[in-house]
Amino acid sequence: MLRKLLKLNNLKNDQCRKGIGLKIQLFAGANLMTDKNKQLVSTISDDNKLTLSLKDIEMPQPGADEVVVRMEAMPLNPSDFGVMFSAADMSTAVQSGTDDSPIITADVPAKFMPSLKTRVNKDTPVGNEGAGTVVAAGSSEAAQSLMGKMVAVIGGGTYRQYHCVNVRSCIEMQDGTTATEAASSFVNPLTSLAMVETMRAEGHKAIVHAAAASSLGQMLNRICMADGVDLVNIVRKDSQEELLRDMGAKYVVNSSSETFLADLTTAITETGATISFDPIGGGKLTSDILNCMEAAITRDVEEYSVYGSNTFKQAYIYGALDRGPITLNRNFGFAWGVNGFLLFNALGKLGSETVQSMRKRVAEEITTTFASSYTHEVTLEEALQLKSIAAYGKQATGEKYLIKPQV
Repeated sequence: MLRKLLKLNNLKNDQCRKGIGLKIQLFAGANLMTDKNKQLVSTISDDNKLTLSLKDIEMPQPGADEVVVRMEAMPLNPSDFGVMFSAADMSTAVQSGTDDSPIITADVPAKFMPSLKTRVNKDTPVGNEGAGTVVAAGSSEAAQSLMGKMVAVIGGGTYRQYHCVNVRSCIEMQDGTTATEAASSFVNPLTSLAMVETMRAEGHKAIVHAAAASSLGQMLNRICMADGVDLVNIVRKDSQEELLRDMGAKYVVNSSSETFLADLTTAITETGATISFDPIGGGKLTSDILNCMEAAITRDVEEYSVYGSNTFKQAYIYGALDRGPITLNRNFGFAWGVNGFLLFNALGKLGSETVQSMRKRVAEEITTTFASSYTHEVTLEEALQLKSIAAYGKQATGEKYLIKPQV
């Protein structure tokens, strides 16, 4: 098995042959004399059932531009739950199986099944990102350069023990960076950076961010303070407001306050913010933000226009914490837009040079600007226990879970 894993494509020179010797040493050190490779999968059956389980899969063999990563730390992000739980009613969840091979089942309401037809009876790998050590590499120079390095990984199915990915899906971390530090290098860091770069690319000068006390929100604050960008933070609790102000945030407004709309309008007036990012989705917050932007823009305007101001206001929705309908009470004129914001689409619009600069910044500042903290660590098996799911499924601020698959 080891010989099969270490086989390289198109070995043509002595440098590649020397690479084989290095791989043998690393594989032996990584204790890969085994066929075991567990993966967490989510399956929806045609009888309206969600099943979460651990599957034994083959050890991967890298192609020319690929590396095999021993996955050592993976965060449980809200963006992972859409694949993991899908549209299942988790209040119906039941645990079975064994401690080594737990199984979670839950009912999927019939009304959601038509939209899930492409998933039915298929094992869908779970996990968007993670970090670990490269223990095997293909024959290309880019792949060989990552041998033995700590890398962050993006791509479907990271909740496994060993993952084979293209080198373009990796960020090489600086020496001394741990897997725990590197685990959340893509989703939150690149999303927060993409928000700032999108603001610049679209000609805005300040940002409004909702649910701003989240891990991503705290990163966005650190970026904006470092880059001199004004940021209006919307939170819903006094403790969250205190958290951000202690970080140095200047503009924090509380949506539970009776003066919320007036406070938001004042903050937008002072910053000139005309772009917002909202992970909540449903409800009327997007409408409130656009209305406050319009009120700030027209505060000193004396001449009435039925069409509102000419200043374009952009609201982006990048999450679905509230899956209800988005309600727009249109008092914000006609110069506006409401769009979805997906990281990969945003990166495609920003261009390769900007994206490469963003990735470099993440690697350099992963323990400062882009640092993530975790309150709980679980194994793959523990991640499939009802008590764990009940905890991390709440998506509570300050309660972030990390999977350690090698424990």
